[in-house]
Amino acid sequence: MRTVSVLLRHELRLLVSLWLWITRRTHGADGGRAFGYGRGQGAMMAGLVFVCVIETLGMSVLLRNLPAVHRVVLALDVYTIVFVVGMHAAFTVRPHVLAADSLRIRRGVHVDLRIPLDQVASVGRELRMTHERADGELNLPVGSQTTVTLQLIEPVTHFTFLGRQQEVSTVRFHADDADTLVAAVKQARTAPSTSPGPPV
Repeated sequence: MRTVSVLLRHELRLLVSLWLWITRRTHGADGGRAFGYGRGQGAMMAGLVFVCVIETLGMSVLLRNLPAVHRVVLALDVYTIVFVVGMHAAFTVRPHVLAADSLRIRRGVHVDLRIPLDQVASVGRELRMTHERADGELNLPVGSQTTVTLQLIEPVTHFTFLGRQQEVSTVRFHADDADTLVAAVKQARTAPSTSPGPPV
């Protein structure tokens, strides 16, 4: 039952992302600096949508004499197209967000990890095309690559798509403008605190 709930919530978030994309708005970037990460997969997603459309037209021709089956297959094909476009929309409208005290790392509707800046030990630009699973590491490639590596002072808790808890101390993710993001995080980490000092 929990899995069904997670899947339904996932579908709803995709539809919301699609609506935000159509209306040219973003999610969760208020009060922070947004960094995109979906540009590298735009061509691939467009190609996938094109293939889905061709497949839909082909099935319509093949099943034209079977109206009941045709309606079912057409509904599934249209849903698939909406799903793919929704995934691309989610990557576009849910950017990474750098706030005054945290970095919010996201990957569509699947990952939303907020890391306090005071927990960041180091941040650097690192291009990786392969990623092996390892304890304490979270890899979030886009187009099979990550461009930023974040090392943490202490592990933070990440929840997987189905809710499994995972402690991570190394996070690798992609940003379209990795150099600017890395520089902004370094600057935010060294910026003087705006909190009031102890009473005199």
